[in-house]
Amino acid sequence: MNRNLPTLTPEITEAFQPAVLEVIRNSIAPTANDQEFLLFAHKAASYGLDPFKNEIFFIKYGSQARIQFAAEAYLSKAREQEGFIPPDTQMVHENDEFKIAMNKETKQMEVVQHEIGFPRGKIIGAYSVAYRDGYPPVTVIMDIDEVSHMFTGQNKDNWNKWTSDMFGKHVQQRALKKQYGLSFEDVTITQNDVPQPVTQARKDITPNQEQLEPPVEQHVLTRADELREVINTKLKQLGIKTKKALKEYLDKNAPNIDPETATEAEMVGLIELLDLNIEMLTTQTSNNDDLLE
Repeated sequence: MNRNLPTLTPEITEAFQPAVLEVIRNSIAPTANDQEFLLFAHKAASYGLDPFKNEIFFIKYGSQARIQFAAEAYLSKAREQEGFIPPDTQMVHENDEFKIAMNKETKQMEVVQHEIGFPRGKIIGAYSVAYRDGYPPVTVIMDIDEVSHMFTGQNKDNWNKWTSDMFGKHVQQRALKKQYGLSFEDVTITQNDVPQPVTQARKDITPNQEQLEPPVEQHVLTRADELREVINTKLKQLGIKTKKALKEYLDKNAPNIDPETATEAEMVGLIELLDLNIEMLTTQTSNNDDLLE
């Protein structure tokens, strides 16, 4: 059954035909309400991203929805920039001859030697060099320890099987972001249903008693409460549903955060980490679907 589409922005109308929008809504964002779908479609249209190519995702959880930009979005938009040159992304194995050094002119770390032989051994790192005509190269180098949590988390089987692909996309995204000035900010949509402070007083109807009972104050969610709700929702998305699993996750990824005493800044940082994990999980799931075709 077709659903009526909300009033569309000019950007959406120009980017997508009505029939295409119908498919996007029914297959890619079936749980979105009108306003959520409008924002999702507008973001995709404004940035020129293709939901069918997994460049942008819509994810709904509870009363919140999230619009996420995939690693493919960075490569797609970099291709449109003047002077685009394909990036060079490589894995570094334990038996490779690999050296990096500081470029005295640019003050940036650069790969000065990378020679391989066989057997190469296990992957121990990765780097991506984002080139652009008329600009100095931008190199991002990562030790595998920086993504170690991916190999022991819920998606560990896929990370161990397609390490090169997933690790490469992750480091390449960072390099393209720096070289081409790309910045896609994920959007979290929260329904405006947070209760407002209300104090209610009611009269006891017991005969011959006119005294009013003490006011009954409704609970109001604080900023910390809201952040904890977001964190709990994201943990469930990653399959972390027990205290033991939470402790293992925090011990490996955020050992300095105590759930009972975490500050708002610490909780925001944890949310960003969880978003990265969810994005990588979503991207990997998409890759798996492609491999099965």
